[in-house]
Amino acid sequence: QVQLVESGGGLVQPGGSLRLSCAASGRLVSINFMNWYRQAPGKQRELVAAIRRGGSTNYADSVKGRFTISRDVAKNTVYLQMNSLKREDTAVYYCNVDSFTGNYWGQGTQVTVSS
Repeated sequence: QVQLVESGGGLVQPGGSLRLSCAASGRLVSINFMNWYRQAPGKQRELVAAIRRGGSTNYADSVKGRFTISRDVAKNTVYLQMNSLKREDTAVYYCNVDSFTGNYWGQGTQVTVSS
């Protein structure tokens, strides 16, 4: 059974930073993508950042230059460094892993950007 455990969410002022972590455990074979999605109230879930098996990354236009996705392959952990946070970044952030054995989601972590 595969489990994704996210951490690092919280309340931060506009302009601040947060770092999200997602640790994957269980039988994961051949990870293709490790992704971060987010869902704000009343909106659809959207892809924020992705990192591929080879290490290449891509970002939503709204976060380019502010967010950085990275990973620790040995630990099966993916990170999202979020800088210069804006109120519109407020959402539940979800970790997603796509692998040969399946597609898995974390439980989500709340990020609130407010003064």
